[in-house]
Amino acid sequence: MKVQLRDPQDLSELLNRLSNEDSALQRDRLRVVLLAIQGIDGQELTRPQLAQTLGRSRQFVDEWVKRYRRQGLAGLEPGKAKGNPPSLTPEQQAVFKARLLAGPTESDGGVCTLRGKQAQRILGEEFGVSLKISAVYDWMHRVGLSCLRPRPRHRKNDPPAMEQWLEDAPLLSRR
Repeated sequence: MKVQLRDPQDLSELLNRLSNEDSALQRDRLRVVLLAIQGIDGQELTRPQLAQTLGRSRQFVDEWVKRYRRQGLAGLEPGKAKGNPPSLTPEQQAVFKARLLAGPTESDGGVCTLRGKQAQRILGEEFGVSLKISAVYDWMHRVGLSCLRPRPRHRKNDPPAMEQWLEDAPLLSRR
């Protein structure tokens, strides 16, 4: 596999980038192109030989050689991973968070606290987004809500009275 230099300065730029690169994956991308251009000891390498030399697949070799041929050194830079678009817009996220912080309404089935299942139902009914329960918890976490909260104290909770009871209890061992 022989690759022609797109620019005469590419060889020195490749060597410079290779010596300064921290990422092993990026170094392998640069090495593929460098070996495809120079070969080893002046001998041209085949695609399987390039792959074996670098410990990578032939598909990896093909991909990065193709990118160099099409775009030059700029094609060797890693791109941003695409990923799926978010299911809620930033405005919807704000509305969703406000809805959960407002607490349960009459239509929430008489619950006293909104949990994951209720949030899943709200997303489906009010936003038209059908998500698994694990994804609902991810959304709650993204908007700054957590399902892990300490249990609220009862309004009649009296810490001094509890402390006094512990002191007066006859069968409890003293610390």
